[in-house]
Amino acid sequence: MSDEITHLLIEWGSGDVSSLDRLIPLVESELKRIARRYMRREAQGHTLQTTALVNEAYIKLIDQRNVQWQNRSHFFALASSLMRRILLDHARTVSRDKRGGGLARVELEEAKHALPETSVDLIALDEALNRLTEMDALKSKIVELRFFGGLSVEETAEVLKIAPVTVMKHWRLAKIWLQREIRGTSEK
Repeated sequence: MSDEITHLLIEWGSGDVSSLDRLIPLVESELKRIARRYMRREAQGHTLQTTALVNEAYIKLIDQRNVQWQNRSHFFALASSLMRRILLDHARTVSRDKRGGGLARVELEEAKHALPETSVDLIALDEALNRLTEMDALKSKIVELRFFGGLSVEETAEVLKIAPVTVMKHWRLAKIWLQREIRGTSEK
């Protein structure tokens, strides 16, 4: 099936729109798995549901132009990155709205029950990842592919065209750095 997905991605990237119709049923369950993985990290009562996250990512994926798909890992890495961005944008919107964002004034007790918890952890992680990207883009990309995309060490190595042992080394160091960075941010 992996070869079939790669073949359809290459056809799609070459302009064969009909290959997308054959591709979607093959990748849908994996996209849902990635979305569920993201949603498990979100606060209970999150206003964005798994299916909506998959649909948003799908819309953004089909809008991609001039992508030279390498293989299924490349596709799922991009899908995962898009889902992360969608959730991050959603978390920021909810957070902004909670701070006032042009909404009518509501008493604190009312607001507490009206709005779901914001994923502050996702925002803190994104900010830390942005700092990591400035210092070491490779480590940041590995975190995105492994943590958010759920890619294995081997799949991550394939996407980044590096050795699996290199992925593991950078993965371990990035996790330690991110934990320290997020812990330091939350203590401020």
